[in-house]
Amino acid sequence: MRLSVSNKVAIAGYAHSPVRRHADRPLGATTIDTARAAIADAGLAPEQVDGVVTAALFPTAGAHTAEDGVSTVTAAWLAEHLGTEPRYVAGFQGIGQIPGAVELAVNAIAAGAADHVLLYRALHNPPGRYHANPMTGATGAQQWTAPQGFFGPLSMIALPYNEYLQRYGASREAMAAVLVEARKNGARIPWSYWYGKPLTAQRYLAEPTIVDPVCRLDCDIPVEGVAAFVLTSAERARDLPHRPVYVSGYAKSLPHTRRLPLHWPLEDIMGAGTTMAQRLWASAGVKPSEVDLPQLYDGFSPFVWFWLETLGLCPAGEAHRFVQDGRIDSDRADGLPVLSGGGALGNGRMHGIPQMLECYLQLSGRAGERQRPTAAIGVACQSSPHYGGAVVYSAEAF
Repeated sequence: MRLSVSNKVAIAGYAHSPVRRHADRPLGATTIDTARAAIADAGLAPEQVDGVVTAALFPTAGAHTAEDGVSTVTAAWLAEHLGTEPRYVAGFQGIGQIPGAVELAVNAIAAGAADHVLLYRALHNPPGRYHANPMTGATGAQQWTAPQGFFGPLSMIALPYNEYLQRYGASREAMAAVLVEARKNGARIPWSYWYGKPLTAQRYLAEPTIVDPVCRLDCDIPVEGVAAFVLTSAERARDLPHRPVYVSGYAKSLPHTRRLPLHWPLEDIMGAGTTMAQRLWASAGVKPSEVDLPQLYDGFSPFVWFWLETLGLCPAGEAHRFVQDGRIDSDRADGLPVLSGGGALGNGRMHGIPQMLECYLQLSGRAGERQRPTAAIGVACQSSPHYGGAVVYSAEAF
């Protein structure tokens, strides 16, 4: 069923900080600067922003401390330090961090709880080895996996990736097309960590695997960065400087079957993802064939194959063939630009921000030299199809 708030709220402006491996200042300081830049970009003054929303999941694992304003930035912290007095402040804590935050902002505006909402994501990358295991003992669910070496996200994604390769006769050579496309586009974006650093298929295939068949380049690199957007009602957005981009629909997902935390069988991913996609298209009142700007989440490269199939953009078991021969080349008129914004593999680990930002830039006509002249409907995905969500955006309020 189509959402009652479909196309009634729009993105009116944005800002993005540089993306670095490690920043030389507290995350809160960068967040304040980026938030103020987004508000100015929307043609507003800080005192006009009466809503602040985020999903402040601390994006790391191990023995690191989450300190508000330094290593994470909650909505309450930013609201206190932004110099405004918002009447709506919220942080999303469920599944699908970016889609969930968008949902909070849209519902607040539609309900009249706020007029202009600042939505942001602030990512911190602590020093030290990423996802190092400091455990000296395992309890709870991890007692069944960690002692056997099944620990961390690489083991988690290697399981369904191997299943897909074996079931459909796919290969790492086919995955090279995903990495090359993501890095090609990320290399064109000034704030990207990989700016000016494209990747060849040969370089990707020469990389040794860490947890077979996953290699280091199949994973987005942990970074520090902040992105912010200003959302308001469709009516108010039309009077602001930039072309509005409307939020048409959204949906989030959960696995159908209860599993151990890192146990992600392929059937779980595809089954729950397909159900979520059906809700997504119904909420926006569009069909997969109408989407000309699908921005697929790629925190791990196999996610691109999984999203292609669960969204109905290609048949089941065909994604590994679909990505080859230029089918996802954003430079081709007939290519499906699933990574035209570089994604996580082409920008750095900004969660679902690259996907949301590319939808906004293209649909508002602000993508510069990368502008796609016919972009009309986009979808921004985040996380795995069975443990994340997606948002449909439109250039027109249909």
